[in-house]
Amino acid sequence: MSSTLLERTRALHEEIERSERLVSKDFHAEAKGHASRLAQNHRVLQCVEGIRKRSRELLEIYADEDGSRKDEVEGMAPAGDRVFSVFYERLKEARDYHRKHPGLELPSVDQEEEAFLQTTPAVDFSGEEANGRFLDLHIFHRTFTNSQKFGKKDVTYLDFLSTFSDLGLVPRHSKVNREYKAYVEDLVAYLAEFHRKSQPLAGLSDPLAAAEKEFRGKWERGEVVGWEDRGLGTSGDRTQAVVNLEDFETAADLEAVGADKIKEALVALGLKAGGSLAQKADRLMQTKGKSLGELDRKLFAKGGKPARDEQDARRRQELSEAVALSETKIGVLLGLMESTLSDTRRQVEKKATSTYEELVADMAELEEQEGGGRAGDDGGGGADDDEDEDDIVYNPKNLPLGFDGKPIPYWLYKLHGLNQEFKCEICGNFSYWGRRAFEKHFKEARHLHGMRCLGIPNTKEFGEVTKIDEANALWEAIKKKKQESRFVQEEDEEFEDAQGNVFKRKNYLDLQRQGLL
Repeated sequence: MSSTLLERTRALHEEIERSERLVSKDFHAEAKGHASRLAQNHRVLQCVEGIRKRSRELLEIYADEDGSRKDEVEGMAPAGDRVFSVFYERLKEARDYHRKHPGLELPSVDQEEEAFLQTTPAVDFSGEEANGRFLDLHIFHRTFTNSQKFGKKDVTYLDFLSTFSDLGLVPRHSKVNREYKAYVEDLVAYLAEFHRKSQPLAGLSDPLAAAEKEFRGKWERGEVVGWEDRGLGTSGDRTQAVVNLEDFETAADLEAVGADKIKEALVALGLKAGGSLAQKADRLMQTKGKSLGELDRKLFAKGGKPARDEQDARRRQELSEAVALSETKIGVLLGLMESTLSDTRRQVEKKATSTYEELVADMAELEEQEGGGRAGDDGGGGADDDEDEDDIVYNPKNLPLGFDGKPIPYWLYKLHGLNQEFKCEICGNFSYWGRRAFEKHFKEARHLHGMRCLGIPNTKEFGEVTKIDEANALWEAIKKKKQESRFVQEEDEEFEDAQGNVFKRKNYLDLQRQGLL
């Protein structure tokens, strides 16, 4: 009877103990610097995965479904004169087992364990990611700017980094297509893989599974923000990018938008776009809060699609659910990597304001730090580099950092007015430092989102307005002024008689009925 099963059990327990000892030793040594911490985490992950693998094999052995372990244990206690012969048989089998498996996966002596603790596992990062310090979203930026369905042209990479996480800025009607679905799914895959490589010990399965479970419940109840209709859609999804009908109560109010905008919205819905301004506005207001299938067929232009069949609606709903789930996962992943995203923005901004020589110097310094950290593992020469990397910069006034990573001079700080704080209540009482940043923020995503939540268009009339009460009051005044200046046919239309006299419509019709004209 073979004793290899018991010997394999003993070896697995021994390897697990070695792995645990390696993890304890690795964490006992303080890792200084980003590169050292990353290498330490990947070494620990390698040990943990080895423990999991061996533990699963041990569970199968102890389950003993085929009864081989039980037979082997019973064979270890022979009776009579066979005690010594069985002992030497077991010894021979053990020697044969070790002859066939001469090496273990983990080091077996102190010197080899120390060598293992000094290794740097190879992790595949791009040059832009700088060994896991920053995100590399250039490919998604190109996809966004080149897309004609959901993207925008002339968006810089820095602006994209500031707005891509707010997926609510993309109109709903631009999301329900396979191009956008592929975009968000690829973004989820990249962020998850980057998180796995840069934070190997921080598991993702639990937070993503919890987020997906919560999403499924909200989706069935119609509580997912922006997808309350579960993707079935209303006509407002297509018109919102042109005219937001929620801002208007009557067709007469809608006329203030202008004939061109109303026609564009009608064309987007596939409706008839002819007639007078009043007719166009009335036709568009009939679509408010309704799906395309609920509209009268007579409103549609030739070739328009008055309704979707049930199969098309089901496909749209499934596509919408997949897109909304991917957006939820993106929010979870970016929440876990919030500091990495902010570091990426600062790095891109720093590159934009640096000369070529400064960029080359920064790259050389970064390579020296990374190389010094690895060399220090062997000879101890990289300890100073790691300590320099983690040195805390003395910055009591919280000044912005320059291209060299040090605070800018205080006189330059005051010259640009960066000591002046401007708060915007519409942006959630967010503070902007310096007049330039304050003026620029009125066109940024945070302020646009705040205005959209208030139901107010972000036009030039609302420049410099930061209070919610002031914005609402100004919007009411603008609507009242538009109402007063609106053309009323009964009062403003004029008629001319044969002698050239001009009358109001009402007066002209009264005189005509009396036969005085």
